[in-house]
Amino acid sequence: MGKVTKAQPSILQRINSPADLKQLDLAELEDLAAELRQRIIEVVKTNGGHLAPSLGVVELTLALHRVFDSPHDRIVWDVGHQTYAHKLITGRRDQFHTLRTMGGLSGFPKRSESPHDTFDTGHSSTSISAALGMSVADHLQEGHHKTIAVIGDGSLTAGMAFEGLNQAGDLDEDLIVVLNDNGMSIAPNVGALAKFMSRALSGRAYLTFRKEVERFLRSVPAVGDELLDLARRSEESFKAFSTPGVLFEAFKFHYVGPIDGHRIDRLMDIFSRVAKLDGPQLVHVLTRKGKGYEPAEKNPSHFHGVGALAPNAKQPAEPKAPSYTEVFGRTMVELGQREPKLIAITAAMPEGTGLQGFAERFPERFWDVGIAEQHAVTFAGGLACCGFRPVVAIYSTFMQRAMDQVVHDICLQGLPVILAMDRGGIVGEDGATHQGLLDLSFMRAIPGLAVMAPADEDELRHMLATALAHDGPSVLRYPRGAGRGVAMEGPARPLAWGQAQVRRQGDDIALIGLGAGVAQAETAAEQLAADGVQATVINARFVKPLDSETILGAIERCGRVVTVEENMAAGGFGSAVLEAMARQGISARVKVVAVDDTFVEHGTQAQLRAAYGVDHQAVLAAARELLD
Repeated sequence: MGKVTKAQPSILQRINSPADLKQLDLAELEDLAAELRQRIIEVVKTNGGHLAPSLGVVELTLALHRVFDSPHDRIVWDVGHQTYAHKLITGRRDQFHTLRTMGGLSGFPKRSESPHDTFDTGHSSTSISAALGMSVADHLQEGHHKTIAVIGDGSLTAGMAFEGLNQAGDLDEDLIVVLNDNGMSIAPNVGALAKFMSRALSGRAYLTFRKEVERFLRSVPAVGDELLDLARRSEESFKAFSTPGVLFEAFKFHYVGPIDGHRIDRLMDIFSRVAKLDGPQLVHVLTRKGKGYEPAEKNPSHFHGVGALAPNAKQPAEPKAPSYTEVFGRTMVELGQREPKLIAITAAMPEGTGLQGFAERFPERFWDVGIAEQHAVTFAGGLACCGFRPVVAIYSTFMQRAMDQVVHDICLQGLPVILAMDRGGIVGEDGATHQGLLDLSFMRAIPGLAVMAPADEDELRHMLATALAHDGPSVLRYPRGAGRGVAMEGPARPLAWGQAQVRRQGDDIALIGLGAGVAQAETAAEQLAADGVQATVINARFVKPLDSETILGAIERCGRVVTVEENMAAGGFGSAVLEAMARQGISARVKVVAVDDTFVEHGTQAQLRAAYGVDHQAVLAAARELLD
């Protein structure tokens, strides 16, 4: 009988911290890269997540952690949706299967999760500013840390990145910026900067050109080596004019690159050299989004963020109802056919906001401005000044970045701009940075801004038509995910302005819901009816202007009221109802079902609604407490 040998553990099983990478040779590092990709695909297949971004930076991640000494040296990841390999090699390998599940690992960097996560992220273009702050702090404390910001070329479309570059170059701090250039944000990059970054003699074309020049010079008899040496000595000045280096040199950064981002040996060599230099450095790295997984390489936009079972598995059953995003997109096309002045604007998310169909049908009336929410809103204001009716489609959590523009550039002037805020309320697995739970509070506070939220997907259609007919600024806020499966018949039409809808009559208690809260109120009312309690259910529709007549009349009649919303309790819809009661001197017993003063972490939408007290069980408990 032959000798039985134990299977050797995988290389990944030997990596408990970045220090373990320093024991691996190049071949082992390349094998580890393959293992990391396989593990990422396996977990994302089950949990969903940001697949293509994380697959594209595996070699870059290994090279950074091999050369630098994390967490002594600080690596700041921009956005952070590309950090799955980073998590796997920084002590979280055995917890990685919990990625994006409630109580498990976050899909983004979290300082509370690991000392190797130096800055919490989830939105774009923050890395350079944060890393510069750390570098200045290190200087003030006479420390000896290296600080590295890893930022994608898509994030450079946001002005904040250039604000950070501007100050970093002026301060001459020891800061390393790694530009991860894959030609993508979520969708393909747009704008003059993207075209500049990909122009002739930049990127891979430059690398090919350089190799051809070296091959030619070596072939020249006698003087070939001398010419090659001269070319190498003049290479930096040549690159400054033939690659994006000219841009970063203007910010007083020493530019290095472009470098093949999938060559671990080349990356380690460059990082080792740059680590010895003083002052601001920019290393330009070329990567392929979705590297190592063919479907993601071919369609990186689709595989940027995927649901569970997306890659290498049977697709989940199609939902019975279309998503709110899909309904919004279809209605934009419908209204675009009727209204030639309708304009659609998005910030790097034509597919995510449902506007791809509008872009194909009306390309001359569609603009993707890149990751530049502030610019998107003010750009819309300029269009509105000239008689157009712009719709700015941005996720609720990203609209936070454009609040001054909403106030200063839209509402102060009363411009008829429609802010279509997708992902309002509980979003799910993306976690605290993506939950849309603040918009009702900050939008409601702005004078002259109308705020609407549909109870179902059919109402979304009509609210978009309502906003289009309104001669002033408005917000249309709707949730993530599938609609309720209601019938959608006839053309989109304006609703009665500022009027709520009574969906159920009763005298024992009033349940007043907004948006997704209406469904929770209706479910609770059905359970109360089984107990012999008759509830009035009102779909508020409008947060502002609030239908005080309908809502306050029901409160006076019932004497008990529960308001229901997916927003922070502070300043939200419930606050609006309480303020209206106070103005009219109405006294009643009130419960506000909303998220308390906390940030909502990651989990499924159903789990989070239950955990944070905004599901129908929370409405039922509040109602029974008032009735008792």
